[in-house]
Amino acid sequence: MRKLLILIVFILPLASSAQELNCKVSVLSQSIQLSDKRIFTTLETSVREFMNNRKWTNDQFKRDERIECNLTFNITKFTQPGDMSGTLQIQVRRPVYNANIGTLLMNFIDQDIAFQYIEYQPIDFADNAYVSSLSSILGYYAYVMLAMDYDSFSLEGGTQFWQKAQQTVINSQSDGGKGWKASDIPPRNRYWLTENYLNAVYKPLREANYLYHRMGMDNMYSKMDLAKSNIKEALKKIQAVNKQRPSSYNVQLFFNAKTDELINIYKQGTPAEKEEILALLAELDPTNSNKYAKINQ
Repeated sequence: MRKLLILIVFILPLASSAQELNCKVSVLSQSIQLSDKRIFTTLETSVREFMNNRKWTNDQFKRDERIECNLTFNITKFTQPGDMSGTLQIQVRRPVYNANIGTLLMNFIDQDIAFQYIEYQPIDFADNAYVSSLSSILGYYAYVMLAMDYDSFSLEGGTQFWQKAQQTVINSQSDGGKGWKASDIPPRNRYWLTENYLNAVYKPLREANYLYHRMGMDNMYSKMDLAKSNIKEALKKIQAVNKQRPSSYNVQLFFNAKTDELINIYKQGTPAEKEEILALLAELDPTNSNKYAKINQ
């Protein structure tokens, strides 16, 4: 695995190294009435090149170790010369050890993004200063994706990236856009996403990320019983967070990515195992109770 092999990667020839992200970008603009929509095509290209060509860490990645991710912009408002707003869907996948499949780390929609994009103007970003609304959004989510990925490979391994994402929040509060401040309503925004993950109350949620993926999913195809036991323990750690912060945004984001996977994992279980898991999921993710009923089918 990438984080386990990092010392080996360091001794490979420089030509074999690659950037950290393999990001697919889509810009949707169906609701925008323009005779020439070229600006959205160039935006798509610019964002893809920015995400994939920038070096985000000091680590060396092989090409097949890059983090698979998708950014889907849905632009719903546009005014000249390039003021845009809409939503952004973020999806991040992680490989599973000894399997030709991936597992979703994140799958959610930022419901309120706004930025300016001037066609062909380079996208610049700085860790310690605000540059632009677009680069702040992109830099923020690059670090969030790295944080989630690194947390899944080593216990709290993504801390430095959560901190970088939080610094981007602080830098961007002068922007005036929504999502960067604690007072923005609803509190399901960029500020609270990182604030929560760095809060000690949410430490079990980050531990659950590691336990679920490294000790659970990575053992699924060699030690299934152990894998399922570790995934159950991960859910119990999330239960500890949920008791202190009911209906937490961060807990909901976990299940946004994991609902279908959990159904597939446990529908082959014993009746007793199914009963225990269904009770746990009903407490942690009640909005998807109807979906979890498939475990018993």
